[in-house]
Amino acid sequence: MKKKLNEIVSNEASPALGPYCHGRKYGDMIITSGQIPLTKDGEYVYEIKKATELVLHNLLSIVEAGGGSKESIARVDIFIKDLNDFEQMNEAYKSFFGEHRPTRVCVQAAALPADVPLEASMIAFADTDE
Repeated sequence: MKKKLNEIVSNEASPALGPYCHGRKYGDMIITSGQIPLTKDGEYVYEIKKATELVLHNLLSIVEAGGGSKESIARVDIFIKDLNDFEQMNEAYKSFFGEHRPTRVCVQAAALPADVPLEASMIAFADTDE
């Protein structure tokens, strides 16, 4: 049986700002689009810890809309505007994940939309196949 590539939409995350969706699910794999610190009401967050928390919560809401959970997140890719913010971002990241330790990539990006401090995406797996 051929698996379907299903679109994932979260009512909790900020709306997509371009021609892309929040995420896609293929079998039990969930792949999110990048999220910047933008509230669902359209407000940008620039303070690095609050921005990190918002991005991670938005991404988790997409993972959950695809049938996953925080514990099913396998990888997080982070693009940070200034590596001088790494320590504060990492504190918020550690607080968010607790004992769960997904694999991670973190690189400095020359520029991000609306001059936000970071953007991130996730790969996760559904807790049950839908």
